[in-house]
Amino acid sequence: MSRYRPPRSAGTALITPEGEARLRAELHELWHVRRPQVTQSVSEAAAQGDRSENAEYTYGKKMLREIDSRVRFLTKRLESLKVVSARPADPDKVYFGAWISLEDEDGKASRYRIVGPDELDLKLNLISIDSPLARALLGKALDAEVRVHTPTGEKTWYVVAIEYP
Repeated sequence: MSRYRPPRSAGTALITPEGEARLRAELHELWHVRRPQVTQSVSEAAAQGDRSENAEYTYGKKMLREIDSRVRFLTKRLESLKVVSARPADPDKVYFGAWISLEDEDGKASRYRIVGPDELDLKLNLISIDSPLARALLGKALDAEVRVHTPTGEKTWYVVAIEYP
């Protein structure tokens, strides 16, 4: 059996200014703080002698590989992303970066912001532009009805408010 896995798509290459700042801060933290610390611990572990049975050395090298991999990903990703900071021409419709207040059939209210796939965070109510709900919402106006197929069946939401920061 092969270990080959096709590469995952990176998703839509859009990001909000806040999301770009978060990715740049992560890149800075990894490159200027974490990597020098791990490099120092690896060199101290290497100075202890036999590297073949030195767990600190092995773990440190593994951490360096993971940090370098993430740094490469962030560097390439930040080069390809397009920062969307301008408000849309028609602020009465749902577009990228909008905060949308929704109400479901039972009257339960929820609020989401449509962001790029690199910013996805459901705890902060940030949904990816590639998600089924966001795709269904794009271009909708106030009081529009949105139907989305979910794993539990089809759900209906109504657009109650649209805001742009």
